[in-house]
Amino acid sequence: MKRPVYLDNHSTTRLDPRVLEVMLPFLNEQYGNAASRQHEFGWMAEAAVEKARTEVAGLIGAVPSEIIFTSGATESINLALKGIAEGNGFRGNHLVAATTEHRAVLDTCRRLEEAGFRVTRVPVDSCGWVSAEQISDAITPETILVTIMTANNEIGTIAPVSEIGRVCRERGVLFHTDATQAAGKVPMDVASLQVDLMSFSAHKMYGPKGIGALYVRSSKPGIRLTAQVDGGGHERGMRSGTLNVPAIVGFGEAARISLAEMKDEMVRIRALRDRLVTGITSQLEGVHVNGHPTERLVQNANMTFDGTRADRLMMDMKDIAVSTGSACSSASPEPSHVLRAIGLKDDDVLASIRFGLGRFTTDEEISYVIGRTVETVRKARSRASGRAHNESLHANSVS
Repeated sequence: MKRPVYLDNHSTTRLDPRVLEVMLPFLNEQYGNAASRQHEFGWMAEAAVEKARTEVAGLIGAVPSEIIFTSGATESINLALKGIAEGNGFRGNHLVAATTEHRAVLDTCRRLEEAGFRVTRVPVDSCGWVSAEQISDAITPETILVTIMTANNEIGTIAPVSEIGRVCRERGVLFHTDATQAAGKVPMDVASLQVDLMSFSAHKMYGPKGIGALYVRSSKPGIRLTAQVDGGGHERGMRSGTLNVPAIVGFGEAARISLAEMKDEMVRIRALRDRLVTGITSQLEGVHVNGHPTERLVQNANMTFDGTRADRLMMDMKDIAVSTGSACSSASPEPSHVLRAIGLKDDDVLASIRFGLGRFTTDEEISYVIGRTVETVRKARSRASGRAHNESLHANSVS
């Protein structure tokens, strides 16, 4: 077995070799600009982009013209939230989000508040679940957009997106979902989900980094979306700039593979995830699984290990790549806002580790991770117990 073992697939995934294969020609021989429509190099690039656009659209049940390519989900989210706020300010100035949204959503909402918009942050329950009823209660006559992530990036909880979409549609409010963690991992159809905008990214589904997409519903009534990047009018004027053709081609192939293999992949990864959780919890007491027990990504296992510090556990098992939460918030020393939102105390938040399984995770790797984790936690608790005992003896001697 090759080490280190990679179980941080929520932060990013390995590039599928099949994706790399289709990208390579566009990094070398076929290097044209997709906007150069005067010669064959440009025509070939444009054709490749449109093929990829069709493949990405197919993943979520959209029409190709509804896909806008961006540099990633963060840009897509900024375009969706700011674009809707600026384009619909005449209708109202209120947005609704959940407290467990990704920082790309929460920070964008904060920036909109600075610009004079109001944002209601809806709390979640102990499983990270937000209901359609809560969203309905939060909507006011001034609400122009609701944004709820499809699947949480830390605890894997999957939201009732279709129910929330129905509420928003009935109330005449636009609905955006951050599907970065869900796209390519769970079946998605924008029509049945009743979403108006959806953000997602290639590097979470075994595609390249630096490329993402924003789905914008085209059916009537139309959506007023103000562009955030000007210059050239690319992507129907919604996102100017020279298209990253190799990455877009890779995105398309990653979407195609995910759609074709999703069903079997979910079954295999769920079995590995369940074996990981059972293998650890059956040998250790004081271990709690965070997130919804059933409505969750099969790739996710977020666990709290009582009496430990997650950062020290990870230092002690450097041959396993796991994390304590979102890679996008790793520069922040504050405990996870997601785990706090579901009611965990700071000590428990700091004792929690996120295991993220993926397409290339093997049965042998799971066996190894179970053994190393159990061994490391036991040693950590033993050291903590020894320190507590020595501190007690010292206190007694002093007194």
